[in-house]
Amino acid sequence: MTSQPMLPGGIGISRLRVYPWETDDGLHGGSPHVHLTCTECYLVQGGTGELHTLTQDGMRTVALAAGDAVWFTPGTIHRAVNTGGLRVQVLMQNDGLPEAGDAVMTFPPEHLESPEAYAAAASLGDGDAAEREARARRRRDLAIVGFRDLVAGGAAALEKFYAAATALVADRLDAWERVWRDRALAAAERTGAQIEALKRGDGTHLRDATVARIAAPAESAFGMCGYLAPYPRDSAHTPKTSEQEQE
Repeated sequence: MTSQPMLPGGIGISRLRVYPWETDDGLHGGSPHVHLTCTECYLVQGGTGELHTLTQDGMRTVALAAGDAVWFTPGTIHRAVNTGGLRVQVLMQNDGLPEAGDAVMTFPPEHLESPEAYAAAASLGDGDAAEREARARRRRDLAIVGFRDLVAGGAAALEKFYAAATALVADRLDAWERVWRDRALAAAERTGAQIEALKRGDGTHLRDATVARIAAPAESAFGMCGYLAPYPRDSAHTPKTSEQEQE
């Protein structure tokens, strides 16, 4: 039996049902966070909501409705807000890196001082679904406190957060580079090799054509932004972290 090929371009995909949980600012949704190396895309499948983003240009609110596609690059702090049954198909650049911890939630500074302090605030730990949900709610609320402070603090506060996030992932970067080379870069280089072969009139690779299908996955994780249904992939080249439930 042949192994499942990588998804197009070495991306990762998952379904996301954004949390309906209310916050103390009267909204509903998940934990604000940032990705350090991955562009993310929301393809809205149903419902309504908003994406609240924070960059050096300030805060922005993007409306979300069925059929919309919204994407944002590394460094964009984002908060998914659910205003009515918001469901999203998520496309992530660099399959394997989000699962390896390419995300930092916007906790207040004291929780960003060390990997241990961050893990204590971020981890959902063990326990049944109700216990893990309670911890997911607490970390979401903590990230929203930090997010508000970043909005109020302007560019200087954002720079400090970026510096803290960079320091937090420092010990993961060699592993990330291996994942990137084995997956996203390898996919791009394979296309280059195929183009070169076609220039020579060599279409040998066409004989290796294959079809793959992944059945709709069940919601299996409390992600940062909502109930997450990740599409399974070959995990051989994906380093594991203590916090796997990424969005």
